[in-house]
Amino acid sequence: DVQLQASGGGLVQAGGSLRLSCATSGFIFEDYVIGWFRRAPGKEREGVSCISGKDGDTYYADSVKGRFTISSDSAEDTVYLQMNSLKPEDTAVYYCAAGPRHYGLNLHMTYGLNYRGKGTQVTVSS
Repeated sequence: DVQLQASGGGLVQAGGSLRLSCATSGFIFEDYVIGWFRRAPGKEREGVSCISGKDGDTYYADSVKGRFTISSDSAEDTVYLQMNSLKPEDTAVYYCAAGPRHYGLNLHMTYGLNYRGKGTQVTVSS
């Protein structure tokens, strides 16, 4: 079974940093796209960033570009999201998702991925 476990959320002041981790299992890491999505209260789901396990291609939403960095450790089957210069509008439940690559990474951020784990809360205070 595909399993995705996100961790690393918390409360941080604006301008601070957090690093989220997504531990994965149940699939061949190199065959999948692994990504981070977030949902804030009253807002629609937003695709934040994703990475191709095969070639390391990455995608970032405009809202996080230049502040967030996604990386992967294929030996540990783990994906990280380093979040710097956090803003109150980054407050949301963040969850990781994974699935086979069907099209461009940007489209996976729009249409989603096959498997999704439980989220981790990120709260940024002003």
